[in-house]
Amino acid sequence: MPRLPQRIVCLTTETVEVLYALGEQDRIVGISGYTVRPPEARKEKPKVFAFTSGDIDKILATQPDLVLTFSDLQSEISRDLIKAGVPVYAFNTRSIEDILGMIETVGRLVGAEARALEIVAGLEAEIEKARATAAERFAKTGKKPRVYFEEWDEPLISGIRWASELIEIAGGEDIFAEQARSPLAKDRRPTPEAVIAAAPDIIIGSWCGKHFRPERITARPGWESVPAVRNGRLHEIKSAIILTPGPVAISEGLPQLLAIFDL
Repeated sequence: MPRLPQRIVCLTTETVEVLYALGEQDRIVGISGYTVRPPEARKEKPKVFAFTSGDIDKILATQPDLVLTFSDLQSEISRDLIKAGVPVYAFNTRSIEDILGMIETVGRLVGAEARALEIVAGLEAEIEKARATAAERFAKTGKKPRVYFEEWDEPLISGIRWASELIEIAGGEDIFAEQARSPLAKDRRPTPEAVIAAAPDIIIGSWCGKHFRPERITARPGWESVPAVRNGRLHEIKSAIILTPGPVAISEGLPQLLAIFDL
């Protein structure tokens, strides 16, 4: 029998979501305080870390044989855990392909690869269905809505790559698609003038960790000329949905984009 990890700590919500979807939640002995999916995880599992800060001793007290982390943002805690002798797998998810790959990898790590492949196949089917819907709409209208996705407001940060890709799948045109390919948020900081000049038809706010405030958008100097503002096409998709690099971004974020573009 393969020697699989039995005591896993997940320091981001998407790996918790995947382990529950795989039916392997009993392996989880600790989660991040920012975990939101599935809701029962917050009731059942001890919170041992925030996101980029916390007490490593709380993690070590769970006696983990694997810790799952996310990107350079958790590089310091990953380093400290490795120094403490704990196995760490750090995902660096940026694209839809990365999300699907993460699901498959988590499945392999816990010996549930077949179930992971089923989940991925289901998500791929949802993507193809959304593409077909978007193609039908384009055939009728001959146009794609130009979309500005705002991940943060001070400073302005445009959408990360998987959000940009979901916009394209749903039939929109991300006005900052080129910048979205950068893995670093500092490279996704458009000027207000750039947004105005791009004249998006739709603005989607997903301010990570706080509520989107459309009135703050409309109050920005010069933004009254932006078609999205002029026509009241300002929408929110919760960051816990579309900015989580897990199944939820596809299963719930993509349908919300389709609904917004259909208005």
